[in-house]
Amino acid sequence: CLISTVPEKFYDKVEEGSIILKKAPEFRFCKRGILIDGEVEPLNSELVILATGFRGEKKLIDVFESQLFQDCLSGSPNSIVPLYRECIHPRIPQLAVIGFSESVANLYTSEIRCRWLAELLAGTFELPSIEKMEEDIEEWDKYMKRSSGQYYRRSCIGALHIWYNDQLCRDMGWNPKRKKGFFAELFEPYGPTDYVSP
Repeated sequence: CLISTVPEKFYDKVEEGSIILKKAPEFRFCKRGILIDGEVEPLNSELVILATGFRGEKKLIDVFESQLFQDCLSGSPNSIVPLYRECIHPRIPQLAVIGFSESVANLYTSEIRCRWLAELLAGTFELPSIEKMEEDIEEWDKYMKRSSGQYYRRSCIGALHIWYNDQLCRDMGWNPKRKKGFFAELFEPYGPTDYVSP
């Protein structure tokens, strides 16, 4: 996504040390948090966010040693990365990718995607057939090319994120109209609190 935002007071928290940013080509988890190569003491952590930065597609593909899985994930160079609901590859359903596609509000998009995945794992709904998922990805590819132009491959859903959230809501059996009332639905902006509960 070509738009970048950070939460309010993000840099203040970095300066005070409650958020620690580290660049680490190699690391490992330990009981006390995370041990970064080149550092003597582990970093005591309650939460670790692995931010892939640029070239996320290459990093995603490199997770696999198998050329077959690498080819599945990369898809065609003339289409989006083939993830159903921007999350699950139809031919590798045991792998869920959260945060690969972006929107104007990444945290918000990733949160509802996590909820969708939790509902899927809980058995609230089932994935469609591989063929149906692949058809859906082809349709999504058309929308992405129309809305993102030459940047479609990077999967920024910023222009489509309400429609995308509507799809996730329908999958989970939720009403996609999240506002209370006709005029609210027409005129109030959607935000994270609109998706707190079914």
